[in-house]
Amino acid sequence: MPERGRALSVGSVLFLCTGNAARSVFAGAMLGRLRGDLSVETAGTLALEGLPMSWRTRSALEEVSLASPLPVHRSKQVTGEQLDRADLVIAMAPEHVAWVRRNHAVAGARTSTLKHLAGTLNGSSGPLAERVARLGLADRAVETGEEIVDPAGGELGIFIACAREVVGLVRGLAGRL
Repeated sequence: MPERGRALSVGSVLFLCTGNAARSVFAGAMLGRLRGDLSVETAGTLALEGLPMSWRTRSALEEVSLASPLPVHRSKQVTGEQLDRADLVIAMAPEHVAWVRRNHAVAGARTSTLKHLAGTLNGSSGPLAERVARLGLADRAVETGEEIVDPAGGELGIFIACAREVVGLVRGLAGRL
C-alpha cells in the first residue's frame, strides 16, 4: 500500500537547478508530458520564492512545443520534505549535487546530474528507488562536464538552446525511469 499522501506512481522525481526559473522548469515540463505516471516536482537551491515564469522561459517552452498548455509555475526553494519524498533527484549541474550532499546527505544517495543519468540509468524491471540505489550515487565523483549551463541573463536564443538540450536529455531518460 502506498504511503499516505504519495501518488500511485512508479516513482517520484525532483528536478533541481539554481533559481527554479529555467532548466528545472524545462525538464519538469518535458518529463510531466512524457510520463504522467510519475510524480514530478521542480525546485531551486537558491530560488526566490514565488517568482512567475519569465518571458524567455515561456518562449523557450513554446519553441520546444511544451507551452500548450503552458505549465503553471512559480519558483520554489527546495525543501527537506521534497528531498525526502523524491525517489530520484535530478540536478542540472555538479554544484546542485554538492548542495544536496552538503545540506541533505540522505538524499545525496538519490541525486545525480541529468547528463549522468541520461547515460547510465537503465530501464530494467524493479521500482525506481531500487534501481537508483544500485547506482551508488552518494560516492560518485561528479564531473564538471555534466553541467547544463544556466541561461540566466542570456538572450532568448540561449534559453531556447538550453531548453532543447534539456528536452533531448529528458526524452532519452524518460523511458528508463
